[in-house]
Amino acid sequence: MHFEGTVNIKAPRQKVWDYLTDPQSVSQCAPGLQSVDVVEPDKKFKAVAGVGFGSVKVTFENDVEWVALDPPNRAEMKAHGKAPGSGVDITSVMGLVEGPDGSTELQWTADIVVVGTIASLASRLMGSVTRKLTGEFFNCVKGKIEA
Repeated sequence: MHFEGTVNIKAPRQKVWDYLTDPQSVSQCAPGLQSVDVVEPDKKFKAVAGVGFGSVKVTFENDVEWVALDPPNRAEMKAHGKAPGSGVDITSVMGLVEGPDGSTELQWTADIVVVGTIASLASRLMGSVTRKLTGEFFNCVKGKIEA
């Protein structure tokens, strides 16, 4: 599945960068996130997150790594998650550009591959649930940074 979007945040690019590249800050907005542990600052962290697709609920243990950081312009992240009988691989890229009136345009993409039991049981719901959770996440991020 491929997702992408643009979010305008009324804050300078460096402030947006600092928030979005800090696992502890971002964790305040991630739906279903149960824990975040930084393994190597600015490089690797672990995250445990639960997600539900209708009556199917699953908790993934994720290894997350920043594979490219170009402050405050672009970041690329890869994640691999495991749950009993299922797995997920995510590649996400964000770009930050100057917006009007000192704002920042956040352009993002995410490519997600889900395999195993969860993929077969919840395939019909994955797109809509992911779009809903992504919307909640970016609304929260925007609110926290602009506050």
